[in-house]
Amino acid sequence: MTLEGTRPQPAAAPATSPLTGWDRARWVAFGDSLLAAVRPYASAGHARITLPGPEGGYGRAVDGLEGFARTFLLAGFRLAGERGADPHGYAQWYADGLAAGSDPHAPDRWLRMSEHAQAKVEAASLALVLDLTREWIWDGLSPLVQEQLVDYLAEAVGDDTYPRINWVWFRLVVQTFLRSVGGPHSLDEMAEDLATHDGFEREDGWLADGDERSFDHYAGWALHLYPTLWARMRGAEDLAAPRRERDVQLLDRYLDDALALVGGDGSPLLQGRSLTYRFAAAAPFWVGAIAEVPSHSPGALRRAASGIVAHFADRGAPDARGLLTQGWHHEWLPIAQTYTGPGSPYWASKGLLGLALPADHPAWTATEEPLPVERGDVLRAVRAPGWVVSGTRADGVVRVVNHGTDHAREGDRVADSPLYARLGYSTATAPWSDVASRVSPVEQTVALVDADGRATHRAGWHALGARVAQSPGEAPVASPPRPRGSAGSSPSSAAATTAPACPARSPTPGTLTSSRSCAGRGRSASRASTRSPTASGPTTCACAWAAGPSWTATVSTPPSSRSAATPSAPSAPSGPSAVRTPLRSARSRTSTSSTCPPSPASGTPRSSP
Repeated sequence: MTLEGTRPQPAAAPATSPLTGWDRARWVAFGDSLLAAVRPYASAGHARITLPGPEGGYGRAVDGLEGFARTFLLAGFRLAGERGADPHGYAQWYADGLAAGSDPHAPDRWLRMSEHAQAKVEAASLALVLDLTREWIWDGLSPLVQEQLVDYLAEAVGDDTYPRINWVWFRLVVQTFLRSVGGPHSLDEMAEDLATHDGFEREDGWLADGDERSFDHYAGWALHLYPTLWARMRGAEDLAAPRRERDVQLLDRYLDDALALVGGDGSPLLQGRSLTYRFAAAAPFWVGAIAEVPSHSPGALRRAASGIVAHFADRGAPDARGLLTQGWHHEWLPIAQTYTGPGSPYWASKGLLGLALPADHPAWTATEEPLPVERGDVLRAVRAPGWVVSGTRADGVVRVVNHGTDHAREGDRVADSPLYARLGYSTATAPWSDVASRVSPVEQTVALVDADGRATHRAGWHALGARVAQSPGEAPVASPPRPRGSAGSSPSSAAATTAPACPARSPTPGTLTSSRSCAGRGRSASRASTRSPTASGPTTCACAWAAGPSWTATVSTPPSSRSAATPSAPSAPSGPSAVRTPLRSARSRTSTSSTCPPSPASGTPRSSP
């Protein structure tokens, strides 16, 4: 199999894909090209695929395991979707890797779960695909290799070190497969993991990644993906049956919001960690098609998934070698987390889950339907993450004003994460994530600045929620004042005060009326004061109302944003009193006063995480 023979070729839009041009044939060619491109980087036994690029934070052995396990996902989807037809020899090629990787004496063996925690993540992909492709891979393995794989996976049983986040699914999926082949497993641990997952449930079908206010793409490509795929594993039938209806209901409701968060150009929201997984963001839409959710048609779901994959394929991902590098459109290493390596981006394989569906499935035969932002302007509140979503049909950009997500708990005194705690996110801009911005937030934030020019952090705030006004005359929600010394405040030379209301203005129906306290100190997010280190009082006070679907919280300097298309790390702005937002539009009205109230207590600026 050669890369050139599998590259997707541009063609006229087929009848079923008038909006994106991506029919199943083009998806198949795209998936095959990804698999062909990685083969030259495989070890002799095929057990490790160590891709070019800087060594990941966990070392080359983990890099090679990730390269194998994550592309194995894609190969498994291809085999399942073709009902075992295998012109490219995926089954045998990956079977060779399974044999070598699970052999404790092979030179390219995998790190075991007892040797490195990342192996727990990758083991779940191995187990999931071994179940999905049972007839074509597992059943064809020798008894010795089957025994090796069971022994390798069995380390998940009795291991209580799995973090109580989306990782609970890694232990559950592995034990479910082991149960199906007569291997060791613990029904008590499986029940415990399901109960932990149920504890992630929040409003409107959303799932938090743990007990923090952690809402991001993991809700779709992990927490909603695994319940549907796990329920179809052979070892889960009796456990999944009483849960299936509820899981589908949650997924169906979640997709209401997820569809509204896809940009008209197919871009996912640039928010949350692991953004280098790129079109993994398409996964929940394929999950919806597999689960046959009642509220969303297969054509609408496929249009979202195709748009996301096309967005990256048209903009440099994969690159000229056919590889997925660490980055967004092109390689951009600052997007990586400490756990990211050159094989990590192939978690994007989850976004190609639709290839597991045969050509006659309704997800492929239905005609694409437009996204919400393609049908008209979008304005909606998403309660669980505390977001107000604003999409404009004219430019296809979806914007989020963040009133509730900070990857923290109320009262936590932690540094802000640029990917979670900023005021706004969109499908066209990325938050500043350089070191200076992490230490002292200067964009997309409301902050107090001390005499040394350090900005306060806001994570750990008291959230008031988010909603869209429905009645004329509704006033903006304001946070009640907090007494000095209460949770979320700390001693300061500045007196703790509550800002007066913005100049009176009656919002019209459809106007945003929600707000959030700043750092839990009783300041409404619809107002902001910034203190100059050389002045005795605040320099700016701004109030804003939305007169349309776009909204801005505060502006004290010209708006600035960082385009996702040119993701070089920016430097911090020179002025210590900057409060910036890319969300301002011509339809936002801002009133500025020169008689701002005194700033509330600022507390001690937090340091970098």
